[in-house]
Amino acid sequence: MITYQALLTDRRQFLTLTGLTLSEFQRLMTTFPQAYQRLYPANQTAQGQPRQRAVGAGCKGRLEQAEDKLLFLLVYLKTYPLQAVMSELFDLSQPRVNYWIHRLLPVLRLALDDLGVLPERDPTHFAQAQGASGKAPRLIIDATERRRQRPKNPEKQALFYSGRKKKHCDKNVVIVNTRGKRIDYLGRTHPGKTHDKKMADEEGISYPPEATLYKDTGFQGYEPAVKKTCQAKKKATPRRTHGS
Repeated sequence: MITYQALLTDRRQFLTLTGLTLSEFQRLMTTFPQAYQRLYPANQTAQGQPRQRAVGAGCKGRLEQAEDKLLFLLVYLKTYPLQAVMSELFDLSQPRVNYWIHRLLPVLRLALDDLGVLPERDPTHFAQAQGASGKAPRLIIDATERRRQRPKNPEKQALFYSGRKKKHCDKNVVIVNTRGKRIDYLGRTHPGKTHDKKMADEEGISYPPEATLYKDTGFQGYEPAVKKTCQAKKKATPRRTHGS
């Protein structure tokens, strides 16, 4: 069974499983327990009803400590395994794995919001959020792909098929600020078939006018109202002459 205490001695494994360094995990722990208490007060049951017996009564759960709750959720989000695999890793039944995933996801979102590290989701507010620093931002726009189960419906299969590596996926536009080295904008989810530039056009993102925007060839032709856009160029493939 994976536990927080067991992973403390192997920081490389900790980073591999959670995607966070130990110091980043501990920073998140400054808000995660409080967020959990706000969403699920100790004087209420899991259904939100007044508790009839004292806190701590009954059998102890596998994820009793806040550190183990956070570790469980981060491992799931980082590796995205089957729930059956999670049940083996954390010594839980598959229904309990499902229960904890849905219970802890809103807690993590609230904890990240308390730390002020959630990306902007409203495209019309992005320019305002970037302008708060007072410096001309250097931004990188890209599209992410998250593999999903292949739909059984043929029409949905075609909609979510990305055309690359024979995988079906969901896509999102993300924008990274090179100074903060973090994702500052996360767009809405699109089917895997949607082209990168089309997603960006549909988002209608507002940029600071003094920003410099870097993009790849997937966004060729995307020219928002910014100071400058930069697109990487593919290195020309040398022609093979006859007999070479």
